[in-house]
Amino acid sequence: MKKITDKSTLKEVLESRKDSEEILAKHGTPCVSCPMAKMEMDKLKIGEISKIYSLDLENILKDLNK
Repeated sequence: MKKITDKSTLKEVLESRKDSEEILAKHGTPCVSCPMAKMEMDKLKIGEISKIYSLDLENILKDLNK
């Protein structure tokens, strides 16, 4: 499995593991259910999303890389 970093796109994150959508939802990531995000998944970076929505990037990355 490729390590997820703040530079990983939403598409890479969602393709990295089967439960990634659940992990993102657990952390309150709104992009998981946003129809607009689905059109830009290959451009949105998890670090940028976390910053925009004041999410705890460190914990999100920790959970995604378990």
